[in-house]
Amino acid sequence: MAMYLLLSRIQVHNANAMSSPYTVGFPAMTAWLGAAHALERKLRAEGLPDVRFSGVAVASHACDVQLYKGPNDYRYSVIGTANPLKKSSKTGEYERPPFIEEARCHLCVSLLLRTEGIDGRNSAQAEEAAASLLWRMKLAGGDIEKIGKVETIPVNEETDEDERRLLRRLMPSYVLIERRDLMKGDAAGDGDALERLMNLLAVEFEPQDDGDKLKWQGSRRTGGWIVPIAVGFKAISEAVAANHQRAPGYEHHFAEPIVTLGEFRMPYHFRSIEEILWEYHTDLTQGLYLCRNQKVLQNA
Repeated sequence: MAMYLLLSRIQVHNANAMSSPYTVGFPAMTAWLGAAHALERKLRAEGLPDVRFSGVAVASHACDVQLYKGPNDYRYSVIGTANPLKKSSKTGEYERPPFIEEARCHLCVSLLLRTEGIDGRNSAQAEEAAASLLWRMKLAGGDIEKIGKVETIPVNEETDEDERRLLRRLMPSYVLIERRDLMKGDAAGDGDALERLMNLLAVEFEPQDDGDKLKWQGSRRTGGWIVPIAVGFKAISEAVAANHQRAPGYEHHFAEPIVTLGEFRMPYHFRSIEEILWEYHTDLTQGLYLCRNQKVLQNA
């Protein structure tokens, strides 16, 4: 019997939509697994020392990226925040200070956490503690405005009836899974990893004669709702001890983000909860620190 913790319909205001240096959209998977890890540590400090979250699923009910596109504009612009005026040291007049564009989004998500150390004896305590702790946390850098329900749900893994029932609890939504396997397919074409990723995301337009007028029809090389997602980091330096680092007890790496492909898919397409769960994965020989959707990759 497996136990899951469902955090349903959490509304997040101003979450970080800059998931990597060159992608804007749904927050990176590192943000969601990081939030689950932070909640796990807080629960252990609240009298549940054996609690562990070994898998995280993210179901998106709504995502409103704060972008603007004018009537005749070709591209979108990031809607910035209105920072207060600053008095100039040179002219003495008040002027708008310089700022760096920060992409933001408003979200409604449900998080499904596979748990260890929670059973019928402490499930009520875990629900109450998690509901209380969530209000003191941030999710993907955003502020939590509303929480639907926090509940523990036992699932009998010997039959798929309980799993399918729990997956239906996530509807209507889109669950994010990993599609790194597409990068190795023929549709990706040739070139380096970035060129193959761009080939799969590119929209190609072809003219179609419709009698009186010519229409342009767009298409992509892959079906489904395929998006670029940030799934972790790769070390680009040796482990060193840096001055004034946040945690002196740990070695420091300079790293760069890893971006691959993901797919948003509705929960009823899955037969098992394992197919939508993300886990941490490290490969110290390659310097990789990843979030992986291992079950989907095995079935691809």
